[in-house]
Amino acid sequence: YLVLMFGLVSWMIYTCVHTFGSNPMAYKYIKHGQTMEMIWTMLPALVLLVMAFPSFMLLYLSDEVMSPAMTIKAMGLQWYWKYEYSDFINDNGETVEIESYLMPEDMLEEGQLRMLDTDTSMVCPVDTHIRFMVTSADVMHDFCVPSLGLKIDAA
Repeated sequence: YLVLMFGLVSWMIYTCVHTFGSNPMAYKYIKHGQTMEMIWTMLPALVLLVMAFPSFMLLYLSDEVMSPAMTIKAMGLQWYWKYEYSDFINDNGETVEIESYLMPEDMLEEGQLRMLDTDTSMVCPVDTHIRFMVTSADVMHDFCVPSLGLKIDAA
């Protein structure tokens, strides 16, 4: 593929140089083509606008929250995550919070991947519309659930 593209580009450069070098018409006889310049400037701009409006609508609609049944606040802190189930209140009248630390290397079992498992996992109900509010308390973090195709950068 690379050789084919190199050959095609080389042929185009050779053809352009050869054609323009042997052209008897001098540049001073060519008129300015304002109409053509307007067309090749405006046509791509219009095509981009036609593509941009539906894209922005889809981007806006994909980020819209439709009355979630549950809200989970995920806060990234250095070396651990804190999850807050803000819709649930415990016996003390406080929201339910879980802190999730990386699994220590000495507690990993055979076959477990280092830095990909935690001591406490966040639990989500099945078939429920959940809103995640992801933020960071200190540095940039990456909240990711690979099995759901979810990745959010928390800043």
